[in-house]
Amino acid sequence: MAGYLDAYGAGEERRERLIKRIVIWGLAVVIAGSVLYFTFRNWRQEQVVKHFLSLLQQKQYQDAYRLWGCTQDSPCKYYPPDKFTEDWGPDSSYANAAAAKIDHVDACGAGVVFSISFPQKEPVALWVERDTNIISFAPWPRCPGRHWRIREFVKSLFS
Repeated sequence: MAGYLDAYGAGEERRERLIKRIVIWGLAVVIAGSVLYFTFRNWRQEQVVKHFLSLLQQKQYQDAYRLWGCTQDSPCKYYPPDKFTEDWGPDSSYANAAAAKIDHVDACGAGVVFSISFPQKEPVALWVERDTNIISFAPWPRCPGRHWRIREFVKSLFS
């Protein structure tokens, strides 16, 4: 026959296990959510830059110019189509869009700065506005203020 105090503390053990599981699952969800957020927060803007580079590779300069928020009918005031073709066209120093590589991505409040490298050329920094996904040249300094560079830190650990 079971004694009166044999079951004493059984409910307390079950409660401790439940609390421990809730804390562990909560931490796992927070960590997974943080990893997903930092991995995909610039995904749309990165796709815009990749699309821009693919249009340049396919020599569809008018469509690439449209990603800058400009068209042939209503050209940008400070970036006319002939200047765009001079910068990105077949005779430019960045004509080899197939060899372009996104080196660095920096989130800066209202936009994202992409550092794109070309073989034997100076890297070019492009700004993509978060709200409109319009491309332009990145401002200088690239992103004023201090920023967390977690991705670069993690990459440096494994390279």
